[in-house]
Amino acid sequence: MPKSDYLTLEDFNYKNKVVILRVDINSPIDPETKKIVDETRIEASLPTIKALNEDGAKLVIIAHQGDTLDYQNLVSLSEHAQKLSRKLGKTVQFIDDIAGPSAREKIKNLKEGDILLLDNLRYLTEEVSTFEDFVKQTPEDMLQTYLIRNLAPLADYYVNDAFAAAHRNSPSMIAFQEILPSAAGILYDKEVGALTKILEDPARPAVFILGGAKVSDSFSIMENVLAKGSADNVLTTGVTGEIMLLASGKKLGEPTEKLIFDKGMSKFIDIARKILDKHADKILMPMDFGIDRNGTRCEVTLDELPVELQIIDIGPKTIKIYQPVIEKAGTIIVNKPAGVYEKPAGAFGTEQMWKIVSGAKGYSVIGGGDTIASAARFHASVGYICTGGGAFVRFVAGIEMPLTKAMKKARLRWG
Repeated sequence: MPKSDYLTLEDFNYKNKVVILRVDINSPIDPETKKIVDETRIEASLPTIKALNEDGAKLVIIAHQGDTLDYQNLVSLSEHAQKLSRKLGKTVQFIDDIAGPSAREKIKNLKEGDILLLDNLRYLTEEVSTFEDFVKQTPEDMLQTYLIRNLAPLADYYVNDAFAAAHRNSPSMIAFQEILPSAAGILYDKEVGALTKILEDPARPAVFILGGAKVSDSFSIMENVLAKGSADNVLTTGVTGEIMLLASGKKLGEPTEKLIFDKGMSKFIDIARKILDKHADKILMPMDFGIDRNGTRCEVTLDELPVELQIIDIGPKTIKIYQPVIEKAGTIIVNKPAGVYEKPAGAFGTEQMWKIVSGAKGYSVIGGGDTIASAARFHASVGYICTGGGAFVRFVAGIEMPLTKAMKKARLRWG
């Protein structure tokens, strides 16, 4: 997505204007204390907040935390306001309201340079994932939602800096662009720029490392980057690698195959066959595996398959084959860990892969919660961390997301 597809902060003058800023500061929450345990996304939001504040905006920040699908994280944004205040060295006002009378009155009384954070957007039914899934709305339909009807008339501009939520079809993400001059924030511009470069003009060879248990993500990426020629090699690990082996005719063993079929992942076997028919020369598959035998890790080679215990990792022979490919790469894109790294018996492959990526000279890009968490656990050093999970996968898979479409539309309308 070229930069010319959306407007940026430089396109408008915000002095003494009310600006609605949509950020993604959705953070991991401790289930016991209900306190924030990681501030990565809060940190990432600071440049745009500072820029708008320095330009003299009356800044209204809207954001979400948790959802119906992760209810344990559905908490107030009051702590987020405290952390933003500390990091900015400036008071970020907070109100326990989103678009009701109290919030609207607070917005009307803002002065130049004030910053106000409204409460959790996900407290509104129209902003939760279940509403999005069952009530299909266009951006035009969303103009009648509670959020837009109440907030848009109070604002002069809308800025979106929530790339991590770009795949969400919700009013706060794609409806303000219909009636307010709209620009992308600094983080949005940075994320799109970094991901566009690795897809359209990657330093070669470009190597994609695809693993994990959520194989729909891996196969979406694989199909796109191989078809477009963005990938020189795809190294498969995790369940993705296991499905590629099944597609090539290998038997893995009853426990591993049962898991794949029980989880509804067997449909990807045919997709894997079609990919191998066209691109077998670019795809590397695991050659050995780790299994858990009563808490003890055991190694199994490809020739020893099928095995009576479940496969939970890749083995040292696979690492040895993958290592020179990664070390020669100009660009390295990682999505998902190599095995069940949370278990001692399944951590070897993920740890070794991160060591190799960290030591490689190529520019590495990662995204997604499991990927970032595993990189942090093994102290990996990478070139760029995308704040998005679902958005990262969809962008790399070449899927146009609701937000990117809305920002293109906004440029045509307001540019």
